[in-house]
Amino acid sequence: MRLPLHSLSLISRSLSDRLSAIPGRRVCGAAMRLVQFCRQGDEGGVRVGVDRGEGLGVIDLKAFDPSMPMTMRELLEMGAKGMQCAQRALEVSPAQCVVPFAEVRLLSPVLAPEKVVCVGMNYRDHCLEQNAPIPKEPIIFSKFPSAITGPFDDITLPDESQEVDWEVELAFVIGRKGKHIKEEDAMSYVAGFTVANDVSARDWQMKRNGNQWLLGKTFDSFCPLGPALVTTSAVTDPHNLGIRCLVNGIAVQNSNTDQLIFKTEQVVAWVSQFVTLSPGDVFLTGTPPGVGVFRNPPVFLKKGDVVECQIDQVGVIRNNVV
Repeated sequence: MRLPLHSLSLISRSLSDRLSAIPGRRVCGAAMRLVQFCRQGDEGGVRVGVDRGEGLGVIDLKAFDPSMPMTMRELLEMGAKGMQCAQRALEVSPAQCVVPFAEVRLLSPVLAPEKVVCVGMNYRDHCLEQNAPIPKEPIIFSKFPSAITGPFDDITLPDESQEVDWEVELAFVIGRKGKHIKEEDAMSYVAGFTVANDVSARDWQMKRNGNQWLLGKTFDSFCPLGPALVTTSAVTDPHNLGIRCLVNGIAVQNSNTDQLIFKTEQVVAWVSQFVTLSPGDVFLTGTPPGVGVFRNPPVFLKKGDVVECQIDQVGVIRNNVV
């Protein structure tokens, strides 16, 4: 039976009242997989939704509550109100608001963030593979937001580079504005985690542009991201997750986030000394060993390759190289 929208609104308010009455309840801390998507054939119609899991489709938050925004960044900017609505939608799961997965094209969980912040040399085992010293403080660089592409979109090889490489990374997204954040408070500023591939043109990163990394990291399509923004409550321990990259089905990176030198809290505290963090900002936390440039001989991506990045509890992204 299809419920009218006014009935959904009443159910939503009733659930909200009951949830807020539970002592100590933090609705915004709910375990959810938030996605940004469009319907197949409607590439311009960006929506935010909640993945119901087990292939049961995506709840369109705008259809559930017309006051909800159409992008993840706007949802995060709403703070607790947006997260509470997403949780209510997941609990009610009204059939008329559910989009079957066959009709969904998943986009990057965040489009056009204010910042994409990256941490270099942040896995102990990655430092060891290149005989590099363990950094004493985070090495920070960036990618332009225009490098972001979807979890199943193509990686485009630029004519300007012959040495394009893979880097599976755990990424996190900032959920609220902050500056000079203390480590002990840092996780309250993190909305959730996602999977990233820090695609890198090694010739431009290591041999050109005065050894500044930016240009080698920021070609269009060089930041596949997704498939979902997994809220912090849904991840048991972000610093103890299996992390893998496969190229054409062969494992090239296989490690664990327990190898991270500077963990999420330290990175948030460090970077927020220099810049104000804003909802939607994306952080890439570094890559484990197994990248192509340090193989003997070096191996780089070529047209027709398929790159799959996997992180336990977070998800899988898969991108064709064209």
